[in-house]
Amino acid sequence: MNILQIDSSVLGDNSVSRSLTASIVADLVAKNPGAKVTVRDLDKEAPAHLGNHLLPVLGGPKDGLNAVQQAELERTETFLAEFMAADVLVIGVPQYNFSIPSQLKAWIDRIAQAGRTFRYTANGPEGLAVGKRVIVVSSRGGVRQDANTLDLHEVTIDAVLRFLGITDISIVRAHGLAMGPDAREAGLTTARSQIAALNDAALRAAA
Repeated sequence: MNILQIDSSVLGDNSVSRSLTASIVADLVAKNPGAKVTVRDLDKEAPAHLGNHLLPVLGGPKDGLNAVQQAELERTETFLAEFMAADVLVIGVPQYNFSIPSQLKAWIDRIAQAGRTFRYTANGPEGLAVGKRVIVVSSRGGVRQDANTLDLHEVTIDAVLRFLGITDISIVRAHGLAMGPDAREAGLTTARSQIAALNDAALRAAA
């Protein structure tokens, strides 16, 4: 089993999403001792945001790139290879100003490539990253209200994953983290319960 852990919080050791992704990955490894884990810290190694000068790095190797573009091409190809090789992805998705962190968006811009992770057909787009399992850790300071208006980080990551062909998506929610100690602990308790439920479901499936 190949596990890809993606962390995008800027809070370092104080990050709830990071602690939860690490916990989930540890559980997965405990159940699959031979698993290979790759961790991508998108805060420490944030991809450059997609601009005109970086468009040539998408779509695979090519000639005529300058030194900066060549380095970004190599980084992009590494991200893409890790994504396609992963059987399970555990993605930390904190909510920043209603949406996902910009460094996570930059990573998505590198892996969402026509002809490689999706393609257009006569019947519309078709995802090419099928057969993967994704566990999303959703964290936010407030409490969940309406996924269509206040939880756009969840809507965005779900839409992207499904567009790329991934349908096995679970969400672990740690919300209310900035609403005082009691709300924070309640949010963490909920998240831990959801992780335990995932573990129980995995055990039943293996039985």
